[in-house]
Amino acid sequence: QVQLVESGGGLVQAGDSLTLSCAASGRTFRSYAMGWFRQAPGKEREFVAGISWGGGATDYADSVKGRFTIYRNNAKNTMSLQMNSLQAEDTAVYYCVAGVGMGRYDYWGQGTQVTVSS
Repeated sequence: QVQLVESGGGLVQAGDSLTLSCAASGRTFRSYAMGWFRQAPGKEREFVAGISWGGGATDYADSVKGRFTIYRNNAKNTMSLQMNSLQAEDTAVYYCVAGVGMGRYDYWGQGTQVTVSS
């Protein structure tokens, strides 16, 4: 079992940067792939970024490639999402996820709100 707690959301202006963090509990953290999803008002939840258990492989949605960077620190049981050049379209609730493999996410955090004003 893995419990995930997100932090770092907030209100920023277009063009600003923001870093989201996810703290995970459980001794098996380093064996899980992790990622971020987001859900904007009135829209379906969508994949944002993923990272393998060792951090050697990453994947991004086309809409965030070149602007967002996902990374993790297995020694500290944390995973983060650095978001640059934020746009109004990035406004959403962001969820931290974990699972046995990239694309296979079984655990979800409660979410953190990111609002980008234009």
